[in-house]
Amino acid sequence: MWQLIISGSLFENVFVSLKRSAAGFALALLVAIPLGLVIGWFKKFERFIDPLLQIFRQTSALALFPVFILVFGIGETSKIAIIFWGVQWPILISTIEGVKNVDPILIKSAKSMGASPLALFYKVIFPGAFPSIFTGIRLSATTAIIVLVAAEMIGANAGLGFLIFQSQETYKVADMYAAIVTIALIGFGLNYLLVFLQKNIMKWKQEPNV
Repeated sequence: MWQLIISGSLFENVFVSLKRSAAGFALALLVAIPLGLVIGWFKKFERFIDPLLQIFRQTSALALFPVFILVFGIGETSKIAIIFWGVQWPILISTIEGVKNVDPILIKSAKSMGASPLALFYKVIFPGAFPSIFTGIRLSATTAIIVLVAAEMIGANAGLGFLIFQSQETYKVADMYAAIVTIALIGFGLNYLLVFLQKNIMKWKQEPNV
């Protein structure tokens, strides 16, 4: 275990895993949030597409991993794609629900003051839905690590999942547990970082002290 740390191998594998997770997670944010805002706003479209979304979200990312390998190959693209698939659903569903739960009075007030559709989304819909969106982001952040580690066990030559699998195959039990503990610490730290950001970003949601 100490050899992993001293040689820098552990940190190299951590960096590889975090890079893959960040790429898939960022892609999910760029796609799921705008899509969720649109779906949540157009209620008829949301009712029409909801059954399809529910079917897709129940389809395990790991079950689809062979499909991603067939489509994208065994390189980095397939790993990023499986992370994207796994983490987009909590963000998308939370965004849709957040938009649907925005106070109608705020929307009517903005419209009565002549707010354009773009201004309505930017100044009313998105801020109103943001607490729900951030909840989805928190759920997805830890999911990104879990999905990636599982994917790295199947087809990778670096990363924490690869390190766990390789250590198991070569009976390096200490190295295997070192990688597992590292994953747990990353998940723990990531969750608390997001909690900290949530509390500071959404101070406006907190009730004033009396």
